Amino acid sequence: MSVVMSDDRFEELVGEALDLIPPELAKAIDNVVILVDSRNEDEPGLLGLYHGIALTERDSYYGGSLPDTVTIYRDSILEICADEDEVVHEVAVTVIHEIAHYFGIEEDRLHELGWG
Repeated sequence: MSVVMSDDRFEELVGEALDLIPPELAKAIDNVVILVDSRNEDEPGLLGLYHGIALTERDSYYGGSLPDTVTIYRDSILEICADEDEVVHEVAVTVIHEIAHYFGIEEDRLHELGWG
C-alpha cells in the first residue's frame, strides 16, 4: 500500500531527519546538497543515493569540486510505507544512511548499525 503525501510535507520530513544528525557531525558536513526526487530512473526501488567523494577519500584535488549530493526518492519511499509513521521512520533512516556515506561509512557497516 502506498502513502499519499504532499511534496511539501515530504520535504519537511527530510528536514526533520537532517535535524537528527548530532550538531558536531552536522558542522562537519560541507559542500553537500540535499535533493528530493520522485524516483531513480536506473534503480526505481532505490530509496536514497549519495553521489560524491566521501570525506575519507578526499585529497588536495578535491578543492573546487561541485557539491556532493544526497538524493532522497519520495515515490520509492511512499510506495513501501503503509502510513505516515512508517514514512517518517523510513525518511530518517534513508537520510542518515546517505549522510553516513558522505562520512565514508560503508554499506555493510551501516546495516550492522541498524541504518540499512
